[in-house]
Amino acid sequence: MNILISAIICTHNRAKYLPKAIQSLVDQTNFKDAYEIIVVDNCSTDSTKEVVARFSDYANIRYFYEPTLGLSHARNTGWRSARGEYVAYLDDDAIACPVWIEKIIEVFETVVPRPGCVGGKVEPIWESPRPAWLSDELVTSLTVIDWSETPFALPDLCQKWLAGANIAFPVEILKRMGGFVSGLDRAGTKMLSSGDVFLEKQIVKDGYSCFYHPEMAVRHHIQKSRLEQGWFIRRYYWQGMSDAAMQLLEETPSGVERVHQGISKAWSLLQSPQKLMNLALPSEDPKQFTEKCFTLIAVGHIAGLLGALRN
Repeated sequence: MNILISAIICTHNRAKYLPKAIQSLVDQTNFKDAYEIIVVDNCSTDSTKEVVARFSDYANIRYFYEPTLGLSHARNTGWRSARGEYVAYLDDDAIACPVWIEKIIEVFETVVPRPGCVGGKVEPIWESPRPAWLSDELVTSLTVIDWSETPFALPDLCQKWLAGANIAFPVEILKRMGGFVSGLDRAGTKMLSSGDVFLEKQIVKDGYSCFYHPEMAVRHHIQKSRLEQGWFIRRYYWQGMSDAAMQLLEETPSGVERVHQGISKAWSLLQSPQKLMNLALPSEDPKQFTEKCFTLIAVGHIAGLLGALRN
């Protein structure tokens, strides 16, 4: 049987988690001969290559080394190397359900008109107890997604989106879109994000839907280091930086326009003493900490608009 779908894992120094991610793909219950597994090693310095070699008995697993650091580069290497009509991305610290491949193919082959992007539920594997200050609003930043028990096309990507930890595309769509942009997503210590959401928005602009199916489910490790307030403070500041980067990509404003927008947003923030106070004061209250994180998005957005002038 010809390869119908390529399951891609992009990884960077996650040898501890990678075997479970690969094994979950090997253990898919259906379409055994219709999919391949591609592991893209993005500058790992651990035993990633050796981990992949353990699965060499599985004929349809391929290893690629991507020397340019950055998740977007690794993702693009993945789909450009794929032999399938569709590509599906699974995070290196995630575990796909046994019918993951089956549900992806089902959506692409049965939903009319065919979606340009498909994603599903992402359930947490808590490696440490969930903190009391962690609200439901902030949990999505840990790539935890559960929009519905019913499949549906997403009506507004600003409210509900598909997570890059569990997402699939027709290869022809990625070719037309040019793949993932290099100015977004993780690269080293920079916590840029939203490359997946930016691509989803471009797909919708091109006339296709982004479709959510809850049975296309994965479980995702939530590391202990991510359950500290400092991590969320950095994460939401960088979300603002990512929002600014997306705005610049979409609107391509002039330098003067960027200054005006940045100053306008800064002035608006200065008119909210309570928000500024929340930034300064520590809090274990989930509502107050959530407000702090959302305010940090605004701070990061301002910094992204003004800082981009130096690029």
